[in-house]
Amino acid sequence: MLLSIQDLQVAFRMGKVDGVAQRADAVKSVSFDIPENSIVALVGESGSGKSVTAMSILNLLPDNAERTGRVLWQGSDLLKASLPELQALRGREIACVFQDPMQSLNPVFTVGQQLAEPLVKHLGMGQAAALKRAEELLGEVGIPDPARRMKSYPHEMSGGQQQRVMIAMALSCEPKLLIADEPTTALDVTIQRQILELVGKLKTERRMSVLFISHDLGVVGEIADHVVVMRHGQIREQGPVAQIFSNPQDSYTKALLACRPSLEGNPARLTVIDDHIAAQSGTTVYTAAAKPKDPSAPVVLSVKALAKSFFIREGLFGKREFKAVQNVNFQLRKGHTLGVVGESGSGKTTMGLTLLRLHEPTGGEVLFDGKNLLKLSAAERQLMRRRIQIVFQNPYASLNPRFTIGQTLIEPMEIHGIGSNTTEREQRARTLLGKVGLTDKAFGKYPHEFSGGQRQRIAIARCLTLNPEVLVLDEAVSALDVSVQAQVLNLLKDLQDELGLAYIFISHDLAVVRFISDEVLVMKDGQVVEQASATEILANPQQEYTRRLLGAIPRGWRPAGAQA
Repeated sequence: MLLSIQDLQVAFRMGKVDGVAQRADAVKSVSFDIPENSIVALVGESGSGKSVTAMSILNLLPDNAERTGRVLWQGSDLLKASLPELQALRGREIACVFQDPMQSLNPVFTVGQQLAEPLVKHLGMGQAAALKRAEELLGEVGIPDPARRMKSYPHEMSGGQQQRVMIAMALSCEPKLLIADEPTTALDVTIQRQILELVGKLKTERRMSVLFISHDLGVVGEIADHVVVMRHGQIREQGPVAQIFSNPQDSYTKALLACRPSLEGNPARLTVIDDHIAAQSGTTVYTAAAKPKDPSAPVVLSVKALAKSFFIREGLFGKREFKAVQNVNFQLRKGHTLGVVGESGSGKTTMGLTLLRLHEPTGGEVLFDGKNLLKLSAAERQLMRRRIQIVFQNPYASLNPRFTIGQTLIEPMEIHGIGSNTTEREQRARTLLGKVGLTDKAFGKYPHEFSGGQRQRIAIARCLTLNPEVLVLDEAVSALDVSVQAQVLNLLKDLQDELGLAYIFISHDLAVVRFISDEVLVMKDGQVVEQASATEILANPQQEYTRRLLGAIPRGWRPAGAQA
């Protein structure tokens, strides 16, 4: 056995309250094994304890963490290992790949320099030999033109390429165990597919074991040999991947499998974890039927030949035009949702920001309420921004950490003169918190006191303070747990039914787009390559690019011989 975790318990010291020491239990009596040449998936929602469990192996936890139990690495207990002993293991025999490569890669060093460092430190290579091996590693993980990329800085590479660099760095010393902590969560489905295939290929070629951490059973079902399901710091179920998918025993495992949007069928609402568990226990869960959309609803936004170019300096006086968005046309009706899908770099986010004039367009027109948004004066634009709002992908970056939630909601009302006084604005803010499923207690708290899903709800409430008619949702659920994602998607549908909102829903996930959208634009290289109803796009895609996006969506484990 390569690694055996036995009765692991992790708690965090939280200081004292009234002289009494406080502790938060994060992991409770967790036990599982990682055999040689195998992929073990650790699955659960945010806060389930899966990352804490993984980081306990090499003690990559804060100083206030307390660990008990046993973590046996080839028979030696790592909980008793000294810091020098752990440092000798880190990167050499046990390597880690984390979720956000931009947080892990040093922005001031080239990719080549960062790849060479562990080779020099752990293997004692000379600088020239380390750089040569680093270039070979880039080729092994599928980076095109590795010799040129050796000189690139992290910001010059796409998210998928950055993650490949992190995998190359982790594999540089040929570790026996790779810990991959949510390595594909916010990536395109096509890049996610490439990373999953790469991990599987390297595991086979190097006979390396992998601890793969994820919240998405659809992803791990395609790569894992064994699955461990965690919730609230405890293991709810574990077993071979075939058993977990074909015959799950625990209600929580069944709920995780059920709450992800599917390409087969389209329910009025997505099942959330608690609803599914309640239904399993025999409690009746009421789900309202979706209201039919009015095909003749008034058009609120009409986009014609929208274009956006960026000009990149070349040489001393030259410049090169990069056409990020070209000739985009569509109409959006009241109460309807337009889904915009494509890979990173397809132009979908740039298109959304150009609509709002957060990027200045280079051509086309955007008609809203009879006026071309692209030709409004600054004063007219300020008035119009009340009516078209945007929700960004990262709820951690879009809320001011120094503002309470109440201040966050009241500020836009003050700027745009909504409400006659502070009391009226405060009451409206509290009402909106209830509308997005948060209690009145949230009003005086700060963003860091909330989960990612709760912060995204707050971001949606902030947009609603201005009574908008159109919401642009830019990858607003892509980084959320599948269960939290289901809650936010249900919320968006409820708000649309109640308020008649029109959405432009930007995403790389066609399963999510199918659930929420009425019409879909597929974008590639700044252009719309396919446009049809959500049902038609999924049932009969016309373009090879669309079929490739559909084929990259994780479908989970399937029996041998089952149709993909």
